[in-house]
Amino acid sequence: MFEQVFKNIDDVLWKDAGCTSELDYTEQSSWILFLKYLDSLESDKAIEAQLEGRSYDHIISGDFRWDVWAAPKTADGRIDHNIALTGDDLLEFVNHKLFPFLQSFKARASGPNTIEYKIGEVFSEIKNRIQSGYNLREVIDHIDTLRFMSQTEKHELSHLYEVKIKNMGNAGRNGGEYYTPRPLIRAIVAATNPQLGETICDPAVGSAGFLCESFDYLVSNNPNRTTAQDRVLQESTFYGKEKKSLAYVIAIMNMILHGIEAPNVIHTNTLTENLADVQERDRFDIILANPPFGGKERKEVQQNFPIRTGETAFLFLQHFIKVLKAGGRAGIVIKNTFLSNTDNASISLRQKLLDECNLHTILDCPSGTFLGAGVKTVVLFFEKGSKTKDVWYYQLDPGRNMGKTNPLNDADLAEFVTLQKTRADSPKSWIVNVSDIDQKTFDLSVKNPNGGEEVVHRSPQEIMAEIAALDAESADVLAAIKQLLNVE
Repeated sequence: MFEQVFKNIDDVLWKDAGCTSELDYTEQSSWILFLKYLDSLESDKAIEAQLEGRSYDHIISGDFRWDVWAAPKTADGRIDHNIALTGDDLLEFVNHKLFPFLQSFKARASGPNTIEYKIGEVFSEIKNRIQSGYNLREVIDHIDTLRFMSQTEKHELSHLYEVKIKNMGNAGRNGGEYYTPRPLIRAIVAATNPQLGETICDPAVGSAGFLCESFDYLVSNNPNRTTAQDRVLQESTFYGKEKKSLAYVIAIMNMILHGIEAPNVIHTNTLTENLADVQERDRFDIILANPPFGGKERKEVQQNFPIRTGETAFLFLQHFIKVLKAGGRAGIVIKNTFLSNTDNASISLRQKLLDECNLHTILDCPSGTFLGAGVKTVVLFFEKGSKTKDVWYYQLDPGRNMGKTNPLNDADLAEFVTLQKTRADSPKSWIVNVSDIDQKTFDLSVKNPNGGEEVVHRSPQEIMAEIAALDAESADVLAAIKQLLNVE
């Protein structure tokens, strides 16, 4: 129904000098879509108030309402282009009146969990990059045709927005930063099995894929919810934190489109929080996350952690363990080199994980799971509060090379989801007793005893030695060629 609308919007943005990539397309369509959604939400609330015989005060009022500046209508319901702003007049209004007005909501909001605060935060973090007021008018006209009335319409919009996030993630080398494959997320959610009333947090929320899929899981598995349970789902179940402005905005919009009206997502750097200050009220029942790989944090940030390392993902893992409640569960995506790295921080972190948590499952993902990211990953499933006795491994093998034309799908992970419930043995799965793991290195490498591929991680010294040997061999070959050609 709306797929062509999204395509038309991208076609317009492609022509604009201020938008140069999928990241820009998603960001710019997001803030306009956000305002259209708010208008629809306020219309619903106004009608509800009228039916109940009470008045309704609009959050966005006066000249800043969607049907005043963006889409004034004629009597037959079409946009009145005699009144609607366009060209330089539209840019002047948006950049110098609308954005400052929306930014001011943050200071006036009663608290960070209100929709007013989210409005102020979103528009403090982004700016209008569309340079042509005529292009902006076209995009607004397209977005005005979108509807949020029925569940079918909301479902389609959320699906199309997910496609935009996926395309944005595939646009650059850091694709995994914005987009974790949804089949993998659904398998992780199923394996953690969240229940109504439990709190779920992603402290590296990205585009909020884990929280959105958890919401869908809880809704579909609890069809007979009470009004009170729905209120808990909306207000006190899902929590997220995100450092980057673009990802924060996309997370908010993605959660809204999935049906969470005022997402509890905070714009902050999780790793700057002092772990010593974490109280019981700051902890969660479930942590689901795909923390950024390969990043480096400043020395002062590393001071917050008992195991100091520059590797961002390793700092996040320490944070996850700390903010889990006793008995809490986690599903964490991490580079597979974490299982075997020989540096002191990696060894200490593996030991900490095995001592403080029950690392009951490791899912080994094949190359190509993350499009645009040249790393292999594993998923760690653990419960906080008891030592690990044994680890169940599952080696995912879809039987094909994965890429843009052959991405991961739900069927690929169906066997894992089924077998993980009982941690059953199979040609792709096995159990390793912790007593059989090297007690000095705590190496957790994936080594399938059933004849599967054994993943061997070479040390940096071995790799450098091989490079040096290859360089020497190349030099010898070049010298021989020069001699043959009589080149001095």
